[in-house]
Amino acid sequence: MPRGNGIQSKVHYQGKEDDFVIFVDDASAVQNWKNDKSIPLAQVVSGFKIFVTHKHGAQGVHDSASKATLENEFGTHNEDECMMKILENGDVQEMENAERQATKNETKGTRQAH
Repeated sequence: MPRGNGIQSKVHYQGKEDDFVIFVDDASAVQNWKNDKSIPLAQVVSGFKIFVTHKHGAQGVHDSASKATLENEFGTHNEDECMMKILENGDVQEMENAERQATKNETKGTRQAH
């Protein structure tokens, strides 16, 4: 996952009760997987974690999806099966992360010439 000045790709799935998000390597990897299901999920997703945004779209607070939430929405709590459904039916979104502007190491004290 990129830290700064990188493209962040995710797949957003709007469910009946909640919105689900998974982070992917890039949009082309998702498209290649849709065309060829023999590609392993490990080459498509950035991490095997499903997030829920509580009906706030793809931009809301990302909380971990519970097994009960996955069971209610997808009929299974197997995360691999849920990810496949999200990849098949979700919308791929790409955005560029802003560059970090904070100080790098605050333990060095003030950076003034003496």
